[in-house]
Amino acid sequence: MGDELEQGTELLELVKAAAGAGDLDGAQALAESIPLRQSRDQALVSLVPAWARAGRGDRAVALAERIRYPHNWGWAWALLAKATADRGDIAEALRFAARADDEARLCAVDGMEELLGLLVDVAVATGDHDRAAELADRVEEMARSRNPHGWCKPRPLAMVLAREALEGDFRRLDALLRPQPESAVRAGGSPCGWALGEPGDQGMVLEGDLDASAASPVSARLPLGARDMACLLDTVDENADLDVALALADRAETLLETGDGRDHNVLLKSLTLLLARHGQVERAMVLTEGLDLDLSVAQQADMVGELARSGDTDGAEALAHTITDRRAHDRALIEVVRKLVLRGDRGRAEVMTRLIDDGWAQGEALLAIALGMARHGDLDAAETLTRSIACRGTRARALAALVELSEPPRARRLAAQVVVLGGWEAVLPVLERIMPRSVAVVADRTTS
Repeated sequence: MGDELEQGTELLELVKAAAGAGDLDGAQALAESIPLRQSRDQALVSLVPAWARAGRGDRAVALAERIRYPHNWGWAWALLAKATADRGDIAEALRFAARADDEARLCAVDGMEELLGLLVDVAVATGDHDRAAELADRVEEMARSRNPHGWCKPRPLAMVLAREALEGDFRRLDALLRPQPESAVRAGGSPCGWALGEPGDQGMVLEGDLDASAASPVSARLPLGARDMACLLDTVDENADLDVALALADRAETLLETGDGRDHNVLLKSLTLLLARHGQVERAMVLTEGLDLDLSVAQQADMVGELARSGDTDGAEALAHTITDRRAHDRALIEVVRKLVLRGDRGRAEVMTRLIDDGWAQGEALLAIALGMARHGDLDAAETLTRSIACRGTRARALAALVELSEPPRARRLAAQVVVLGGWEAVLPVLERIMPRSVAVVADRTTS
């Protein structure tokens, strides 16, 4: 590669592949050979938690101390704190988290909200809930200060709100759903305190409507918009209690009704998927009735997938067969097939696959079945089944997945077939396992 930045990016991926395969010494040697300093720094940062997870905390600390650029220091120590907390070393995790916070305060960090969100996870994992709440406040403040009329990078704050909601705490969310009158915004865009509600007015509400200020349209902006709320709903998985899911759904519907219409369909999609994940299909279907046909059937196909993943394959199949659009119908059946395979019901999955007419869609379903066979040890049958996949790209992906599950001799043979069908990219993540030190060899040839 002639482009140094592109080369650095690819070598960084090779480092991660080697580390993922367990060759940490080779990964570090490769990282240190990267010519571009920023890419080398990023590669070393990615190895800090890998050494910690491998039980080599001393090596991880030494590597964190060697990170060159100050804007990477916060990330290195935060990742080390999380890996250490996951291993159960509370005292060291807290020490590393404090170091990460100090470094981030001293130097601007790309993705500061994400870093603080990671430190929230560390605080929760170590049982320091006061610290977690303080960090969550900073995530919110930072997200809103960058854009007072909507989030800039919603994911970290969405994770904070989701965690609080799962604990039954809706105070922060409800404060963000209160309209903020224009007169409540100071010069520079920061909100006056009363616009977010007084402390005594932020009690937990699991049922019922939001307060009256959020129940009627006003000439005001909401601190939290439709796209932001959609991100929050997407973050809440099927393991949430039904009461929590319904409480969030009620708030999302209120926002749809009283919002200004921007990103309406984005929020509507996330809302219907949340409801489907929790078995509330009828309510979700009602919400899609006013949509254009193309958008409606697409959302119904997505709902089938969520319903199948929640375990209700019978309901998912029945809903799939009500979809009149052929492409959406096939996409919905693929999702049901995938879930059936995970449940071990391969016979029913194969019957359903034969109902799919489109060649590409049928290939996706066959891929899922082949993976199910391979995971249960029937690699010969899985390999034979992949031969019936018509689409070359899908067949390459199927064979690449079999490489991961095969012993080295078979894996190398399958990997060669994948390269012929679709190039090296598909087998790169498993290359180190089937051919030890191959990543380092590739790197040596690239950098020589």
